[in-house]
Amino acid sequence: QRKNPFSNNDRLASRLVHTHRGDLTYGRPPEGSRTEQRGKDAHSHVGKEVEELCLIIKSTGEVGEDGHVSVTFGQLFETYVTISNKVVGILLRARKHGLVHFEGEMLWQGKDDDVIITLL
Repeated sequence: QRKNPFSNNDRLASRLVHTHRGDLTYGRPPEGSRTEQRGKDAHSHVGKEVEELCLIIKSTGEVGEDGHVSVTFGQLFETYVTISNKVVGILLRARKHGLVHFEGEMLWQGKDDDVIITLL
């Protein structure tokens, strides 16, 4: 559209054509755009799912000697899969934010059912 001589959309012509690494806008949608809003909404939704996962761990797990609540992946999977089919992805996000701890890079249903997930 930017190079279309028949386009009369000045909004497209006024924006920068290229951004480069290091620019503040590199890899980000334009401010105020619907894309930016969708990204914010998705981030909020995932945050709520992480909170819900932590609450489920707290309610289904058992308090250990260290005072942390722990649950096995198999037990958590059976409980949480009725709420969301994204159990592993939400667990990875929760670990990234330092809310839970478990061994291994990825958890697989059946194979990793005995892996302990600890709520931090």
